Amino acid sequence: MRGDERTQDGMFSYVSLEHRVPADHPLRAVRKLTDAVLATLSPEFDALYAASGRPSIAPEYILRALLLQVFYSVRSERLLVEQIDYNLLFRWFVGLGMDDAVWNHAVFSKNRDRLLTSDVAQQFFAEVNKQAKKFMSDEHFTVDGTLIQAWASQKSFRTKDGSDDDDDDGTDFRGQKRSNDTHQSTTDPDARLYKKSYGKESKLSYLGHALVENRNGLIAAAMVTHADGYAERDAALLMLAEKQQGRTRRITVGADKAYDSEDFVRTVRELNVTPHIIRNDTNRSSNLDRRTTRQPGYAISLSRRWLIEKGFGWLKQTGPLRQVKLRGLENVGGLFVFSCAAHNLIRLPKLFAHPPGMPREQCA
Repeated sequence: MRGDERTQDGMFSYVSLEHRVPADHPLRAVRKLTDAVLATLSPEFDALYAASGRPSIAPEYILRALLLQVFYSVRSERLLVEQIDYNLLFRWFVGLGMDDAVWNHAVFSKNRDRLLTSDVAQQFFAEVNKQAKKFMSDEHFTVDGTLIQAWASQKSFRTKDGSDDDDDDGTDFRGQKRSNDTHQSTTDPDARLYKKSYGKESKLSYLGHALVENRNGLIAAAMVTHADGYAERDAALLMLAEKQQGRTRRITVGADKAYDSEDFVRTVRELNVTPHIIRNDTNRSSNLDRRTTRQPGYAISLSRRWLIEKGFGWLKQTGPLRQVKLRGLENVGGLFVFSCAAHNLIRLPKLFAHPPGMPREQCA
């Protein structure tokens, strides 16, 4: 028989948020790991806030909400706050009760800036990697950089001395010589005009850099720099130097042919790192000889380079890094590092559930 349509809303609910989320929902394992990470960061949160005054949004709420924004590709804080208001799964993950009021999106964004522009993003990333330590190789890595399109238009790229005509709105720049030495974006001064490869158009961009371990493709180090032709190699040296600090054991690093330069190869060897770089011998001689390329580990390292591209693909396709909606090197850097932490965090539950008897992927 046909059931009756009931349009009257119930005044009370007797089912808690905890019971509404399925026991096997993927976010349950992520929430457990996130809570463990946030518990270790509580002293750092105390140092960021004054002892008196009006209470702000709890930093734990903000970071859990930002994780949801990355996981579910929510395009803005306004939409994120709206979803937290009516999405019971989002409310549960953030930690809000059924009747708790949700914050204003502008207040949320202001508090987000306080967290991500401080050292909290790097500390959160480091704590996530401590949870993932047993799944990460400590000897074999791959390094690369990716182009992050800035939140600035081409017509904002104007001369630094203000010599542009007042009537010129910046839309017609055909035939003009424009470079980072003479021009600068009026909306995002830290962005640089750059292209990653020949035949592509130049865009106002940043460069994101990542060091990925070769066992499971987890990101071991991350940073953002201005976009220029030397930034990838310089950032790689900084991350490798930090990785080798206090260590005497030699490690390996794989990279594409853009890293096949004499100074980079020499410097990484001084850091006790073996470069497993794709040889760039087109109309030139490579800086790697048979002493390195004949080793079996060299071929294995090159076969694992796809892991870093997989990570970059997730950060741009699912995460917020195809074109960032934040401006300034510090803001973009905080978002990039936090998104790398989210990438590792979403991978960990499957790794913890991996049966101990199954073979692991081969390392170099």
